Amino acid sequence: MPKPDRDDYTEEDIHDSWVGQAPVLNSTVTLAEYDPEWPRLFEREAKRIREILGERALILEHVGSTSVPGLCAKPIIDIMLIVPDSNDEDTYLPQLAAEGYTLVIREPEWEKHRCFKGPDTNINLHVYSPDNGQAERYRLFRERLIAHEDELKLYEATKRELASRTWKYIQQYADAKNEVIDEIIERARAAQYDGFARLYAAHAETSSTNAHYDRPAIVELAGDVAGKRVLDVGCAAGHLTALLAAKGADVLGVDASEGMVAVARDKFGDVAKFETADVSRPLTFLEDASIDVVTASLVLHYLKEWAPALAEFRRVLKPGGMLVFSVHHPGEDWRWFGKENYFQLELLEDEFPQGQKVRFYRRPLSWTFGAVRDGGFAVDRLVEPMPEETIADSDPRWYAKLRTQPRFLYFKTVRESRV
Repeated sequence: MPKPDRDDYTEEDIHDSWVGQAPVLNSTVTLAEYDPEWPRLFEREAKRIREILGERALILEHVGSTSVPGLCAKPIIDIMLIVPDSNDEDTYLPQLAAEGYTLVIREPEWEKHRCFKGPDTNINLHVYSPDNGQAERYRLFRERLIAHEDELKLYEATKRELASRTWKYIQQYADAKNEVIDEIIERARAAQYDGFARLYAAHAETSSTNAHYDRPAIVELAGDVAGKRVLDVGCAAGHLTALLAAKGADVLGVDASEGMVAVARDKFGDVAKFETADVSRPLTFLEDASIDVVTASLVLHYLKEWAPALAEFRRVLKPGGMLVFSVHHPGEDWRWFGKENYFQLELLEDEFPQGQKVRFYRRPLSWTFGAVRDGGFAVDRLVEPMPEETIADSDPRWYAKLRTQPRFLYFKTVRESRV
């Protein structure tokens, strides 16, 4: 019963989502070593479901821990079934029920999610509609664990530690895993940039929002960086890094995408240094209090939780050092995506550049202020900039838009000396 990118289930949530009485665990969780039989059990179930539903079974995939060779798991086969409309239960529930599948969970307000137990094999059959937001998460997570042994070991160690605790409901164990799952998925998404790094670099080099709006605002807030050591976080193709270096700074650009870092080194390796690094993890190659300025241009909105990254920024910054960053404007995302609840922390999907799907989080302005303050930073300036006048003639459409509609929001913050 996954519930990523949202608050953990309350007991009321658990009882409301279950069809009938929610089972009580009141125990630890039993994990089994990987069983090569699990893929065969999935194939048997998938064949049976296809025979029952025919063309209504749009997608059937083996997901969850039992789909990852070598990973320990609860011996329950997780299956993702996508049907034309999972809220239209009449089109699939009676047919599944007639063959012994039992509906145990109904969540029409969250991804139109349903879950069935099987007639004989222990399975969780998760049913969604085609427009669900979970299919990509399932796939990214599964493929990331298969391709990266370090991620598999991290997840397995987390599972074993959490499984040793006593939980009233199994959902509470599942919720406790979400933090590490989200971290792994965020790294998987960062790796997706590798495939279109050069396309992104070409776009970012000349686009009005990047070259004549975002980068000038960051450089202005960073101030006089001559002779200072600057860490440019999420450097992408290195354009901002190079600008800061041109101002006389000693700059290290870091990005989670190896493809982006390769492009940055190729273009700007003669003026700055570049490394592959994930800011949600410790920056072990940097010493305490070794950096004067951290810049993070349009980076932090890709992270669900900011605390680990802000803690590392604070650690590597000298006392009184600056963190300058930009994020999507909270009012713009709320309006642009037509959301009802401005105060919700929510994962959004967009295309940037055109044809390339990216995901990021929107959140209220108060959340950002709170995270920055809790991270040990004081806000010195909050800026909603204007575009450079140079694009008034060359790109009048974006010039007019950026002068009338907020696009990004800019912060200049100072590392406080308090613990």
